[in-house]
Amino acid sequence: MTHDTATRGMLARLILGQVSVHACMTGLRLALPLYALQHGHSAAEAGLLVALFAASNVLLALPWGRLADRYGLHRPWGLSVAMAVAGASVAGVGASYWAFGGAALLVGGAMGLAQVAVHRRAGMVQLDAQARRELWGWLSLAPPAANLLGPVLAGLLLDHAGAQAMDLPSLRWTCAALGVLALSSWFWVRDVAEKAGGAGASAHAAGAKRELLADRRLRRLLITAWAVATCWDVHAFVVPMLGHERGFSASVIGIILGAFALSAALARPLLPRLTAGWHEHTLMCGCLLATAALLAAYPFAPNPWVAGGLSLVLGWTLGALQPMVLSLLQQITPAERIGQALGLRLMTVSATSVCMPLLFGTSGVAIGISAIFWGAGAIALVGARLVWSLAGERPPPARQAAPE
Repeated sequence: MTHDTATRGMLARLILGQVSVHACMTGLRLALPLYALQHGHSAAEAGLLVALFAASNVLLALPWGRLADRYGLHRPWGLSVAMAVAGASVAGVGASYWAFGGAALLVGGAMGLAQVAVHRRAGMVQLDAQARRELWGWLSLAPPAANLLGPVLAGLLLDHAGAQAMDLPSLRWTCAALGVLALSSWFWVRDVAEKAGGAGASAHAAGAKRELLADRRLRRLLITAWAVATCWDVHAFVVPMLGHERGFSASVIGIILGAFALSAALARPLLPRLTAGWHEHTLMCGCLLATAALLAAYPFAPNPWVAGGLSLVLGWTLGALQPMVLSLLQQITPAERIGQALGLRLMTVSATSVCMPLLFGTSGVAIGISAIFWGAGAIALVGARLVWSLAGERPPPARQAAPE
């Protein structure tokens, strides 16, 4: 990385803090539906639990952004940690379906608030274009790291912490460990310097959503973020359906999805260095066009090897897009509104995570799996067109931020 030592240290602390809270959420998102299924609840009830982890951020993402704009990092982070610990405690003590629902709302909201606070704080650093792209690339490693740490920890504890797998003691040990993990995040972020907007930022609260959406560039970028999230969810949700239809084994389907996840994680820190000097508009447009072509080709994969190859390349193109969306969002948003813009993006992505699996399941029966892939490819083309149109927009005046 081209950042100085202080910036690298701050970035490392932010990543570790976000991983700790996010892993609490991903661990509980695995543990609670599994425990519910094991103890007599239906697949539909388990699916509802999964959806509830994203539901909080559909309603609260914009208030999270306002909170971060006004108070900076530490106060929102304290609230996030309190919500995560409370959610884990409610799930462990209550150990009922209703308690799990409340825990999902709390912990999902905690993850969203932590993500907005971290992204806003990172976005306040004064960097040149290449260093900024590298920063977002490294920061975007936190979600895949959390998706590895949380479920692995939860799975091991559910299987081995009690007298037998997925009994009540194992659930309570799992919730306790994940709650402590979220609490530990305060150790990582406590020494990061604040960048609060103060009372001036709160003056923008009234009508903030309308004012932000009045910016055509931001509207187009949010639609592009929705397109990226939709393509991601199509792959995660529909590839298992396609594999089942083609007779692939569960382990083969898991390897195909694993290839996607590994490639997406590698793309985030590597792509900025490989594409130094390229503009985000060009890179994003190319990645979205490649995504559209790959999704269109998926239904024609004759065997698991071809499907795995497509998954590997698709992970690279989609994995590279998130840090570029965040980098471009930082460029086009005024400094005092960056938290609210990040909240709008989180709200858009969370709504996709809640609604799209239900839509995919219904449309898969009605129009077929191939048509879902082709529809997602068409959405990626729309995103590419919108990104390309952003290149012709006049950039906003450069923001002045204090160096780290």
